[in-house]
Amino acid sequence: MKTDNTNKNKYSLVCGLEIHAELKTNSKLFCGCKNDPFGAEKPNIYTCPTCLGMPGGSPVANKKAIEWTIKVGLALGCKINLFSKFDRKNYFYPDLPKSYQISQYDLPFCYDGVLETSFGPVGITRIHLEEDTGKLLHKTIEKVNSAGREAGLGHGKQVSLIDFNRSSVPLMEIVTEPDIHSAEQAKEYAKEIRKILKYLDVADCDMDQGGMRLEANISLAPIDKNNPSSKLSKLPNYKVEVKNINSFRFMEQAIDFEMGRQAEILNDGKVPTQETRGWNSVKSITFSQRTKEDSEDYRYFPDPDLPPIRYSRENIEAMRAELPELPAQKSKRWATEYGVEERYSKQLISHEIFANWLEESFKICVKEKIEPNKFAGALINKNIRVSHVMSSIIAVEEFKKLSQTDEVADDEIISVITDVISQNNDAVIKFKSGDTKVIGFFIGQTMRKLGKKVDNKKLGELLLNELKK
Repeated sequence: MKTDNTNKNKYSLVCGLEIHAELKTNSKLFCGCKNDPFGAEKPNIYTCPTCLGMPGGSPVANKKAIEWTIKVGLALGCKINLFSKFDRKNYFYPDLPKSYQISQYDLPFCYDGVLETSFGPVGITRIHLEEDTGKLLHKTIEKVNSAGREAGLGHGKQVSLIDFNRSSVPLMEIVTEPDIHSAEQAKEYAKEIRKILKYLDVADCDMDQGGMRLEANISLAPIDKNNPSSKLSKLPNYKVEVKNINSFRFMEQAIDFEMGRQAEILNDGKVPTQETRGWNSVKSITFSQRTKEDSEDYRYFPDPDLPPIRYSRENIEAMRAELPELPAQKSKRWATEYGVEERYSKQLISHEIFANWLEESFKICVKEKIEPNKFAGALINKNIRVSHVMSSIIAVEEFKKLSQTDEVADDEIISVITDVISQNNDAVIKFKSGDTKVIGFFIGQTMRKLGKKVDNKKLGELLLNELKK
């Protein structure tokens, strides 16, 4: 299905995101089973009566998972509920053995936060903690043993299997306000959340495995032609949720596709169906899965097996004191302290361990009278290939070697420039007609003929002087 950009331009995107991230605690959320669904050698080996929903299973909340959730909330400027609880969210699905999910409804651990993006702030409605479900595997039978034959299974038969190693793994959900107004902003926000989670070292966020999943709630509102920049007075009366997206690129594509699809429906005077849709990455389209449920459909009620959770303000402040310097804070400090441009620091601050390595490297650069910003630029442009396992001292020495230039007299450089210009008359004509891209060609040819390493800035100035004669 192709979408018409003309239609899309009549509407403003109104979007909120839900980001699910599995926390990497040692044990599951409500039992002592190992939390390692992606590293398990076989299906269903990290299970017990509690995470399988069997009679007699008694859940006990994982303190570490709760504290990590609160720390994420503090990092995102959230308020913290000192009194909270777990609730039962009732629905049937084959990968949910209890026929209900232990989640949080009206008293999440964190609420009312914000994350700044280059497009504007995105409000965070809530951050809550719940148990993950099992994993459905759809397969074709290739080999059949005697037990399988007795069960009526045969070669080539399509079956659905369930692996409960993931069942009851702690799953944190971060829900935004409908403050996202472009697919690019959604992508930037989600990437920043992933960076913060990895920085706090609470989640691996492996999107290929499903350790982090993205869901977008998408609707469109007509743009006021008289005041295109005006804010919405009220939200659209529908929303479409696209679930379980496993890459930032796919999320961007899904939002873009939905904007076109919904715009066509609205142009016909209809309202898009409020529903849950999936993303087909092969066809690059969304597809309908089911009509959208309301919270009343889940019949939430407090879990009777789990007592409420209470924290004091002193508890919360102690957790706040344990937070590391976060990416945005570090980026601003690097700009002030070391002169590192934000365009570099945003790409380099990916993980706290690497950021600490960079910090040490910048300090050495200052001592050696090297501009940290140039060192950062060399890393981004891959002029020097390093990692945090290499000593910062060695990395800076490598950069110094890369930056060293030969002592070459201006007359010698100008003589070579003159030869290069005389041999490339076509490129000279292009330059004089306004094509400045050929300067790079002249620099490359001059350095090759010169056979020595000279300062690029000096070479560029001498070259321009000769070209303008």
